[in-house]
Amino acid sequence: MKEFFWRYLNAGMNKTTLDAVLNELVLANRILANEGVVDAYGHVSVRHPTKPERFFMARMRAPELVERGDLMEFGPDGQPVSDSRSPAVERFIHGAIYEARPDVQAVVHAHAEEILPFGITDVPLRPVIHSGSFIGRNVPVWDIADNFGDTDLLVRDMSQGRDLARCLGNNNVVLMRGHGFAAAARSVIEAVRISVYLPRNARVQLAAMQIGKYKPLSDGEIAARAAGYKPYSTQTWRAWEYWANRAGCGHMLGERPVSDTKKTEGG
Repeated sequence: MKEFFWRYLNAGMNKTTLDAVLNELVLANRILANEGVVDAYGHVSVRHPTKPERFFMARMRAPELVERGDLMEFGPDGQPVSDSRSPAVERFIHGAIYEARPDVQAVVHAHAEEILPFGITDVPLRPVIHSGSFIGRNVPVWDIADNFGDTDLLVRDMSQGRDLARCLGNNNVVLMRGHGFAAAARSVIEAVRISVYLPRNARVQLAAMQIGKYKPLSDGEIAARAAGYKPYSTQTWRAWEYWANRAGCGHMLGERPVSDTKKTEGG
């Protein structure tokens, strides 16, 4: 619990209450829906702030419609904690990633069409624009058929979730062949940021490939972008505030937590 608290405090968050965490989760659902990352399907979760083996995500409901009362608590096995409502089928994606990655505080799973070609071909998805740097240098592709044969492509239990988490490794994003992606991050805001710019980065790469040889970001450029990132800096909050207002839920924002803003990463 102490380790989780200090991770958030060092990120610039001046309140780590459960209320604040769940409020961000509702905002994340609405923003991802409004930005076209998720539609009727897809989900976002956050690790429990005082019980790090648990996490929260919405019940079986379209992200655009998610409200505070729709959030459910899950145990490390991906099963609901004292809640009889219908959970999302693929909650095991989230449970397995949290289990494998203690550093991860938020997970997004979505089916953005722009990234799908990179999961069914041998062309790797690479960061090619500055706002896409946060997807990381390596974006592995997980094929459920490799270890589970013919399925409906949904991650329906922890064994499949753990296999996905192994493929993700220490990366920020993993593509799921013929299905979508999972993104893992140190905060809800960072997970949303990665998920918003991932499809845009894919669109640019696809367009560049039609013209000719493309040049991805260098390892040094990716590292430089990551070094300047803080989830509650004025530059990052600028995007969060913009997305929240576009989604019609700017009234839920509250005040920006205090953060070091000497170095910014935006444009």
